[in-house]
Amino acid sequence: MKRLCTPVLLLCAAAAALFGAGDARADGLPVLGIDDGASGVATVAGTARYVTLQDGRDTLVARVNPHGGQVETFRLLAGTLTIPAVAYDGSPGGLSADGRRLVLIEPRTSFPRARTKLVVLDTESLRLLETIDLKGDFSFDAVSPHGGFAYLIQYTSPTDPNVYLVRAFDLTAGRLLPTPVTDPREHADKMRGRPLTRVASPDGRWAYTLYDGGSGTPFVHALDTASRSAHCIDLPLLKGSDELWQLHFRLDPSGRKLTLVNGSTPVLAIDTTTFAVGTPPPAPAHAPAVPGSGMPWLVIALSILGGLAAAAAAVLVARRRGAAITRPVRSPARVS
Repeated sequence: MKRLCTPVLLLCAAAAALFGAGDARADGLPVLGIDDGASGVATVAGTARYVTLQDGRDTLVARVNPHGGQVETFRLLAGTLTIPAVAYDGSPGGLSADGRRLVLIEPRTSFPRARTKLVVLDTESLRLLETIDLKGDFSFDAVSPHGGFAYLIQYTSPTDPNVYLVRAFDLTAGRLLPTPVTDPREHADKMRGRPLTRVASPDGRWAYTLYDGGSGTPFVHALDTASRSAHCIDLPLLKGSDELWQLHFRLDPSGRKLTLVNGSTPVLAIDTTTFAVGTPPPAPAHAPAVPGSGMPWLVIALSILGGLAAAAAAVLVARRRGAAITRPVRSPARVS
């Protein structure tokens, strides 16, 4: 007999993610232990957050009001799926900048895997629009501003996860484009190493990712998700640095200045219009307060848990009444 979910089990899963306990599985990244499901991904405007919680072989996906923690809508999907992490610091991805499309990925249990499954949801209703079944090992990388294209990392070596290609998937046509996305100034195999942290431009067009470069030079991969092109920005000043894993991005509201910082200390600055790298000015002695930094996060987290409990209870009632689990609305896009 199939195990039924309970509000208590879902509360435990949500609490583990919200308060820092990791999941034993991983999503698309080629390692185990990184999963953004229950911590979720938020819209650009911060008006909604999408989370996933596992219920045996099924997945509960919910849209949560981040200001009060109320679950606005939810849906139970067949299969094991999660919000994708796009860097090792847990940077979340999968949501288009216009907030209309959400891409989930099946968590990996090993490297490499023979097939990769992703699904595309309508964020308003959480209706399942498309299932993508790819032959080979892929992780999710980015989605274009209006959800027309998804970008994937294809691992091309069965033993080395640092060997990969960036591929574009046309979500409208349901096909993987044959030509990898590369920087035309670089060799096709230039990209190597691990993605450490990620930030997107305010309009969602550019995805900036810091890579450690493997045994080579660290770089920022600037992916233009609208034009399916990329630019690799070498960072020779960071080669051999022991602080790479502590770095994260700070992007100014205009999207024109990208700064790598260690805590609150600026390390390097990048002009996103010219891709020139320079030394940033020192951090102010007293950084201005971040709006909303005094928000009672514990209260909000507990409100979210309460909302998820209500959603879980509703799922349990629906199952006892024989309600069907959501299935794809059209034939899956299968790429062999």
